[in-house]
Amino acid sequence: MQWCHYRNDQLLAEEVPLAELANEFGTPTYVYSKAAILQAYGEFAHAAQGHRTLVCYALKANSNLAVIELLVRAGAGFDIVSAGELARVLAAGGDAAKVVFSGVGKSESDIRAALAAGVRCFNVESEPELRRISALAAASGQRAPISLRVNPDVDAGTHPYISTGLRENKFGIAHERALDAFKLAASLPNLEVLGIDCHIGSQITEIAPFLAALDKLLELAGRIEAAGIALKHLDLGGGLGISYQGEQPPARRDLLEAIFARLASHRLGRNYELMFEFGRAIVGNAGLLLTRVEYLKSTPVKDFAVVDAAMNDLLRPALYDAWHGVLPVARRDDEQVVYDIVGPVCESGDWLARNRRLALRPGDLLAIASAGAYGMTMSSNYNSRPRAAEVLVDGNRALLVRSRETVESLYALERRLPPAD
Repeated sequence: MQWCHYRNDQLLAEEVPLAELANEFGTPTYVYSKAAILQAYGEFAHAAQGHRTLVCYALKANSNLAVIELLVRAGAGFDIVSAGELARVLAAGGDAAKVVFSGVGKSESDIRAALAAGVRCFNVESEPELRRISALAAASGQRAPISLRVNPDVDAGTHPYISTGLRENKFGIAHERALDAFKLAASLPNLEVLGIDCHIGSQITEIAPFLAALDKLLELAGRIEAAGIALKHLDLGGGLGISYQGEQPPARRDLLEAIFARLASHRLGRNYELMFEFGRAIVGNAGLLLTRVEYLKSTPVKDFAVVDAAMNDLLRPALYDAWHGVLPVARRDDEQVVYDIVGPVCESGDWLARNRRLALRPGDLLAIASAGAYGMTMSSNYNSRPRAAEVLVDGNRALLVRSRETVESLYALERRLPPAD
């Protein structure tokens, strides 16, 4: 997170002091860096120059309209998993023709919305989904563009909850059944088969799993072409990791260059457009969660810093045992104590960081690092807590890109009972 730095012992987001953001917008608040988002996407886009490639942004990582609009302006495509995410892309000025629709459980309303908008491709994950899309396309007088997501049984070497390419995962069509599924797709008159897709997991920190998945796709593509079904693209998904706690994932350029080299060495490799669906690698290290210490609580066995952010704001630690860096907004020379950083939610799993050595006082501000991906998008209103504000910094400017919810907004759609008799 190079965009986040100290000056005179005060932590800044780009050129904006985080203490000023807390004073203006309150806490907890998500803070994103415009420069960091554009730099990360730009590294992918630059590495893809000279190749037939569409770099998509996976909206599930962070779906704020301002973040989407930044990437629309930069030329990105988009990977979505719901009609709601499609609506966000369109509301931010995106082009449906650069949208791929993934997801294992597309509803009829999802599919109708995508057909009406004219998405570039459906990434289909089962034979029943093929039949559903074909029937809905026929009802609207269309041919639906589809790609089949294949489960290549490749171990991404990541957390079990975010591994998606193994035989036992719910995603995709088993590799050994894929050819028959492609034959079925080709036989359905209202489908247009465009490509083959895979996504093996998230927070991947090595190149080898990507190449192993690509090799399996290319082998399968050869058999599909031999069966008389022409393919136009290969979609390798995303999943490139970021550094949370010293991990050293490959550079974005190194990953793409290794993939392009493997394609160039294969007899079919140059036939296909290549597509990617990166999310965390674009926004993960471009955001932080700003929170304030409410209490310092000492027990015989543990010291706690109770903050105003909670698991409803940032679920990853409770869900994945995920590690996030914790930075004091104001550095001081006080004695350091080992704290667990916990929130006010009534769950023992409500923690943001464990065993962190910090010099703290009540009222201090903390920045929870690397929270740009799967922070706000996974947040909830548990314990009737309004969700955080979101702010985008651009040099020395700070833009409020989502207002904090109010308690009243949480129950605005609910209805009280009729008057008692």
